[in-house]
Amino acid sequence: MPTRPRSTTALLAATASVALFASACTGATDNAATDDPNAETTITFWHGWSAPSEVKAIKDNVARFEEAHPNITVKVVGNINDDKLNQALRAGGSNGPDVVASFTTANVGKFCASGALADLKPFLEKDEVDLDATFPKVLQEYTQFEGTRCTLPLLSDAYGLYYNKDAFEEAGITAPPKTWSEFSEVAKKLTKPKGDSYEQLGFMPNYLGYETVVSHYMSQWDHRYFDDDGRSNVAKDPAFAEMMTYQKSLVDDLGGFGKLDRYRTTFGDEWGAKHPFHTGQVAMQLDGEWRLNFIEQADVDFEVGVAPLPVADDEVDEYGKGYLSGTVMGIAPQSEKQNAAWELVKYMTMDTDAVVSFANAIGNVPSTLDALKSPDLEFDDRFQVFLDIARHPESTTSDNAVNGSAYQDTLTDFAQKYEKGEVSDLKKGLAETAAQIDRDIDQAK
Repeated sequence: MPTRPRSTTALLAATASVALFASACTGATDNAATDDPNAETTITFWHGWSAPSEVKAIKDNVARFEEAHPNITVKVVGNINDDKLNQALRAGGSNGPDVVASFTTANVGKFCASGALADLKPFLEKDEVDLDATFPKVLQEYTQFEGTRCTLPLLSDAYGLYYNKDAFEEAGITAPPKTWSEFSEVAKKLTKPKGDSYEQLGFMPNYLGYETVVSHYMSQWDHRYFDDDGRSNVAKDPAFAEMMTYQKSLVDDLGGFGKLDRYRTTFGDEWGAKHPFHTGQVAMQLDGEWRLNFIEQADVDFEVGVAPLPVADDEVDEYGKGYLSGTVMGIAPQSEKQNAAWELVKYMTMDTDAVVSFANAIGNVPSTLDALKSPDLEFDDRFQVFLDIARHPESTTSDNAVNGSAYQDTLTDFAQKYEKGEVSDLKKGLAETAAQIDRDIDQAK
């Protein structure tokens, strides 16, 4: 979904705005919705999409909903970021939204714990929804927190590896790498230095690169962010040290942080035609399924291949897994039309035709089990890779926390210092990072 702020800087900004949003909307709601969903009514739906094709896809889906529910009119408001949501939900009243969609799955824990979004359990129980028969397990996990489900998934994203087939052939590489050690060798073969820069870089490994963030790397190692007591596990689980050691070795092998970062500053916009993968500046790219649409729009002059990301060398039997994320929908707790709002949420997140048509329109992965196997899905063979990643039993997402993505920000801050060579003792640094994460969570509670 091209309007999502996926870069580290944008993610931090989104986190800050949602922090205000959640703290402003604390207080539980009894969700005793009393409005009649069969009455003539108008509800307001706020979402963040802004690209014309995406806005049209939303409007088309809403039109189908209104046709199926002629008594409910939906006022759609697009291009709403978390800061605007914060202001509206703080103010409450009739001018605010009844239904919201958010791209920030990392903050679901904060949404649910603070009461920023209504608990959906009463609605699910009323309609006897079997979640296990409706949504993949990972999507169920990132839409709830500690037993409170305040959101449902609306389409999902799966992350994989894009590669330049022409560059592979020129370098004599016959297949995408399956393990990280293989990946290092491939990345080095594909790299063509040019003075203090590059004619072509095999892969941009820096954490400030497009999508090469800690959570996406970690998805390819078996790991746990928190232990059974809810304490940070980043210092005790060896996977974190293994990932960071590997990533830094890749940075060093490809030229060092400084040289790579200077090259990174020459890249075009992540959502534009001059993305470095489109232009051939990098030969491999970690990215989501939406990149296929951008590649088509950019009319790249080489053949593009897609594969799952590599896995840890001792986890090759799990090859095919990946990182999952997506959009979530919820109901404003101040809404006086929650039953009608639920009808829209239920339709957009669980009606197979609605989910499939929306996925087809914006090139995202369907979010229900039935939609994932629908014969009406429109995709080429490359998109099948992402559907398989979405269904893979070992695919993961980031854990939710009461303070949202703050723990990821803390871990990322440390990881960036380590890749730059500013931290020499990885074990000690991870222990200090874990202690900071625990302090932040204790304070949030």
